[in-house]
Amino acid sequence: MRIFKFGGASVKDAEGIRNVHSVLQTVGFEDVLLVISAMGKTTNALEIVIKNYFEKSAALQSSVQEVKKYHNQILLDLFEDEKNTVFTDVNSLFTELDHFLSQNKSPNYNFVYDQVVSYGELISTTIISHYMSFMEIKTQWLDVRDFIKTDNNYRDATVDWDLTQKTISKNVKKKILNVTQGFLGSDKNNFTTTLGREGSDYTAAIFAYCLNAESVTIWKDVPGVMNADPRYFENASLLNQISYREAIELAFYGATVIHPKTLQPLQKKEIPLFVKSFINPTLPGTSVSKGADLEPHLPCFIVKKNQLLLSLSSIDFSFIMEENISEIFALLHDYKMKVSLIQNSAISFSVCIDDKFGNFNALKTILSKKFQIAYNENVSLYTIRHFDEKAAQMVEQNKDVLLKQVSRETMQIITKENN
Repeated sequence: MRIFKFGGASVKDAEGIRNVHSVLQTVGFEDVLLVISAMGKTTNALEIVIKNYFEKSAALQSSVQEVKKYHNQILLDLFEDEKNTVFTDVNSLFTELDHFLSQNKSPNYNFVYDQVVSYGELISTTIISHYMSFMEIKTQWLDVRDFIKTDNNYRDATVDWDLTQKTISKNVKKKILNVTQGFLGSDKNNFTTTLGREGSDYTAAIFAYCLNAESVTIWKDVPGVMNADPRYFENASLLNQISYREAIELAFYGATVIHPKTLQPLQKKEIPLFVKSFINPTLPGTSVSKGADLEPHLPCFIVKKNQLLLSLSSIDFSFIMEENISEIFALLHDYKMKVSLIQNSAISFSVCIDDKFGNFNALKTILSKKFQIAYNENVSLYTIRHFDEKAAQMVEQNKDVLLKQVSRETMQIITKENN
């Protein structure tokens, strides 16, 4: 089988869904399993619903209504006959959502989050499955929660591989177009769980692993994986081939190529991953597979904006020793700081961190009791894999370089933009 994953941007409206049908007509749909994300910005819209739910906001019903209105417009654009059963099926899902919001007693935010956001994927796949049938492609809609079984760590669930392997192997029919949801699973009590960041790509990899798939294709609005983000770098080039190892390295440094947890099951069975354009589906795109690290062999640029450079030194000029570093990392973990770079000398220790949850001020108060603190906010961390002097000069141009670190294959530079 081939596993195809389409993200929210590819199915954000009726035109996008028609294009998915067109892609399938072009590349074939026999022995294909589609993994589909929520449409457009639906997950964001459902996060507003959750916020209103917990704040007991008067805006709760209107925020739910916005989600209903958005999907209803797509239904009206796709299906001429309002008597089509898709309208009933989608309405039933919204009725389930309304029922949950009115009856739920759990105060657990993460539990509620997973139960509510899941409707984005359930509704999108219901619409797409009906549309494929409407276009005379025989389709089987799968509720992924019956297949991917997890623990109950809501919002970042861990897959029970043995149970998942059994359910997928036994129940997925081949020789038909299967349509299922990305991002979702269920625990032993059949409550919905979600798989965390890049969950839909991970779903595709899970099915590929359990079905011994021929390949996984992630369909995007770009021709493949580029050596740099075109928003920040001119003349970004397409990478034809990336090894599993190199893709994991790039992801570690912050590239939004493919999440490592997506790659790991594919690497185990050497299942190739393709990143291709849903605008030009016949183009070869990028292959992530066993083989050459990079082809062509170019410097790869990764930039993380809005980082924080924190430097600590001992108050009495004593050495920063292992026990100090251990204590600092324990606090970084407690305050949910993502560490991207570390550099230390005898009496100082610097880290580049991502204060994703806004906890830095609280952390700073704790650290200042034991260390002298200096920091720079809103810095940019540039990582250059397979760097050369020209690449480094390009990054450093018109910027203040606050810190630079070089290893055999990788250069990291922390900069402040010059105004």
